[in-house]
Amino acid sequence: MDNAATISAIVAVVPPAEQPKGVQFVETHGPWRCPVSVVEGGAERQDSVRAGIAAATGTDLIAIHDAARPFVRTEVTEAVVAMARRHGAAIVAIPASDTVKQVHADGWVEATPPRDHLWLAQTPQVFRADIIRTAHERAAADGVIATDDAALVERMGVRVYVVAGNPENRKITTPDDLRWAEWLLSAGSGPR
Repeated sequence: MDNAATISAIVAVVPPAEQPKGVQFVETHGPWRCPVSVVEGGAERQDSVRAGIAAATGTDLIAIHDAARPFVRTEVTEAVVAMARRHGAAIVAIPASDTVKQVHADGWVEATPPRDHLWLAQTPQVFRADIIRTAHERAAADGVIATDDAALVERMGVRVYVVAGNPENRKITTPDDLRWAEWLLSAGSGPR
């Protein structure tokens, strides 16, 4: 994200116990193209995002990006920021390449939605600051938890524009994902 010219500041949200390490990382690996601050996260992802939003002051757009997605391309970040500036809300996503099944808790298939309209959400997700702040305030007041920030914006009736992402922008969460990331870096196809 630091490579994207449209990003003017970065707020890194880290677990409370990891905050000293986060600050040390920022200090050790600088200088950064833009200011980087470290704030304490919350118990859940949504609490952490809300803390980051609160720390992002003096900006008209807020980009939310999962640190577990280190391979987002700079041009994708620039495109999603531009679309959020135009539309108020935009996310990065890729078309689903597999058939998706909606499965009941008992294990039986309930539905097979047409895949030509299904996209897999990624980050960054970028919103006008007033929109995302209101979405998080309403979610907290209503006790709503979502797996991504666009869902909170959508529940307010705000339309969210989709920008095509890149398959390499996958979430690194399992040992297999980590092996894939190491392979990608060794092949010279890492972040650009």
